[in-house]
Amino acid sequence: MSQDNIDSEQLSHAASDAGEHVNYAYLRGCKKLTSYDWLKDISEIAEYRHLVEVQFKNTRKAYFQNSNELRLNKGDVVAVEASPGHDIGRVSLTGQIVLTKILSEGINPKEQEFKKVYRKAKPADVEKWEQAMALEDETMLKSRKIAEDLKLDMKIGDVEYQGDKTKAIFYYIADDRVDFRELIKILADEFKVRIEMRQIGARQEAGRIGGIGSCGRQLCCASWITNFVSVTTNAARYQEVSLNPQKLAGQCSKLKCCLNYELDVYLDAQEDFPDTSIPIQTKQGKATHMKTDVFKRLMWYSVPTDRAPVITCLSVDQVNELLEQNKKGVVPEKLLGIEESSIASVIEYQNSAGLESLTRFEDKPKDGGSVKKRGNRKKKRYRPKSNNSQE
Repeated sequence: MSQDNIDSEQLSHAASDAGEHVNYAYLRGCKKLTSYDWLKDISEIAEYRHLVEVQFKNTRKAYFQNSNELRLNKGDVVAVEASPGHDIGRVSLTGQIVLTKILSEGINPKEQEFKKVYRKAKPADVEKWEQAMALEDETMLKSRKIAEDLKLDMKIGDVEYQGDKTKAIFYYIADDRVDFRELIKILADEFKVRIEMRQIGARQEAGRIGGIGSCGRQLCCASWITNFVSVTTNAARYQEVSLNPQKLAGQCSKLKCCLNYELDVYLDAQEDFPDTSIPIQTKQGKATHMKTDVFKRLMWYSVPTDRAPVITCLSVDQVNELLEQNKKGVVPEKLLGIEESSIASVIEYQNSAGLESLTRFEDKPKDGGSVKKRGNRKKKRYRPKSNNSQE
């Protein structure tokens, strides 16, 4: 991504503190994992006011202690403590919101020991950081070739160098357990750095690579999701979504994370819905459930007959009443569903602009004039002049 996607405030801080040759490769993405400080106007707790959140490449973030009391703002490039050496990152949050995020993640700030922020990045730090980032793509391609030669069933998806070029993190995907001890030795001899292998899943890989989803927006895992929640097919069933794997799967080949977004709303709406596995007993036969419109509170039941099955639309209250009658031994003659006119009143849609009319441009104007139609005009036929015509 270009530098246009970075806030002007972040650019000004980074440029003034780290020089004009800042490489923003670690900030790529459309506002990738941008955090909004909605507690910036609230007074801080003095005990934890020195905690800051620092973002590194892609989705990696960590919390650090500003023990030197530096004046840090969002977007500043800083040198932080690492093991070993130091790393370079960008400040993504400061102030009270950092403590709120730490507590939401179940971390006790009194028991947790945070690493330190050394200083704002100097031009020499940034220059070495840029050199390290320039090696990442080449290192990834070479490491893939080495893993292929060793016949390891794994895929190295990304490489991240530490800011001081003393350590490299290799992110890989594997279905089974991989013995990469020999691989680490070869990589250490080849690249002369400390090697760390970190296994990630398909969702994390999609978040690191990025992309555009079927909704036309940037992938949620690449823009704001940091903690992944498991998604099951029950989420699609509760929302009456067709269980089509091609439509339910995202670019990571897993179920889309957005299936969980409206799940709670559907569960709340279905609290008084009857069990769809229980048929309704009628004298015509058993009426089995076909489909449900959750928010309109309508349910369709089908009764098999000698010819075509009879499909009846019932409200949720009607279904609950019929099931209660069945429990008492009362069997109705047939299902009396909602009439078409009643359904239309429930599904009524008003288009004030009148855009649903196909003949809206052919209506007569209010002043009584007529609308000219192109199709009514007679075309003049071309007739060749006869020889007897007079000049």
